[in-house]
Amino acid sequence: MIVVNLDMMMAKRKISLGELAEKVDITPANLSIFKTGKARAVRFSTLERLCQVLECQPADLLEYRED
Repeated sequence: MIVVNLDMMMAKRKISLGELAEKVDITPANLSIFKTGKARAVRFSTLERLCQVLECQPADLLEYRED
């Protein structure tokens, strides 16, 4: 299973969902869907922008765990 650790990275960077959504240029609703792990897919361009804004690597946001 893929676990999304966006909330932890946002807390480390002290950035709100609304502020991050604005900087990444996606809606807060879509960012919330990704944050809660309910997204079925994520575009590489969105992942790239998240990493740029949060100054992190994709592995900081996404983690694979065996069931």
